[in-house]
Amino acid sequence: MICERMLQECAAAFPLSFMALRYFKAAGADPQSETGECHVPETHAIPLLLEAAAGESKGFTIFGDDYPTADGTCVRDYIHVADLADAHVAAVRALLDGADSAALNLGTGRGWSVRELVAGVREVTACDVPVLVGARRPGDPPVLIANASRARHQLAWQPRYTDLKSQIMHAWAWRQGAGRIWKRRQIRATEVALS
Repeated sequence: MICERMLQECAAAFPLSFMALRYFKAAGADPQSETGECHVPETHAIPLLLEAAAGESKGFTIFGDDYPTADGTCVRDYIHVADLADAHVAAVRALLDGADSAALNLGTGRGWSVRELVAGVREVTACDVPVLVGARRPGDPPVLIANASRARHQLAWQPRYTDLKSQIMHAWAWRQGAGRIWKRRQIRATEVALS
């Protein structure tokens, strides 16, 4: 929000137009498995679930199962990284064509619960995912779902991968291939840096 306000102030003072793109939960990987997501340490739900499915962790922790949602777990809007990339291209094109500045939500407009993520990973990987239930994290709202209607209208943008299964399948495929090598390199680099 602060960055958006700074952009608005700069746009008022200088000949500047901008597009602030508000991601919801970025997920998935390149559908051709050329690039993907890997952090050390990993903090995102789908990669953590895939680690658990691959037997590389003791399990996946659900932070709170007593929210006022259908299954008691948080609900989030997961947006495929390829759809985010498409939105960036559309935003640049819109600005080059003279579009007004805007701040736009990027999401599918549909939410999935943490338990639905677990079920999706189990289905895609055909692996068991050990699940632990922990306490709620402070500040986690029960539901966060994007209203991306302005992005769809102003950018003529439409997400292509709106189903959770595609997002998990692409992340799993990348992880099974190039992602595994990349992660080993990152872990080794981190260990060397810490020693």
